Amino acid sequence: MDYDVLVIGSGPGGYVAAIRASQLGKKVGIVERAELGGICLNWGCIPTKALLRSAEVYELIKHSSNYGFKVENAEIDFPKIIKRSREVAGRLSKGVAFLMKKNKVETIAGTAVLTGANSVEVALNDGGKKSITATNILIATGARARQIPGMEIDGERVLSYKEA
Repeated sequence: MDYDVLVIGSGPGGYVAAIRASQLGKKVGIVERAELGGICLNWGCIPTKALLRSAEVYELIKHSSNYGFKVENAEIDFPKIIKRSREVAGRLSKGVAFLMKKNKVETIAGTAVLTGANSVEVALNDGGKKSITATNILIATGARARQIPGMEIDGERVLSYKEA
């Protein structure tokens, strides 16, 4: 077997399980098709909180006179707000990568498909395929946005977590 434990998905459930298995002496690999940390860290919870913080700061500026400050002509730079949100997510994703390395969890960038009780085939993000065997396979792929028939995600009127 290539691994004692192979985790598919690196969201909060997957990466924590991978780290813990490694800490318990297991040889661990983790497969992720996108950014380490999953949807929550990269597109959902964390970026949303960064956006909310920008809104809170703007609200404080609007009411700054209540605190003894005079702030005039405050402008919103929406592209910069989005950039900051993406940077926060990027830093945290790099933090997950650091934790994987520190805990000797091997990361594989690609999409895994179960091929047996103890085997997967990974379509690698940089091309090619890799067959992997593991004593234990943990599927921690999380949730995905569903499209509702007749209300397809178009990025303008109907948004998913990525467009929002």
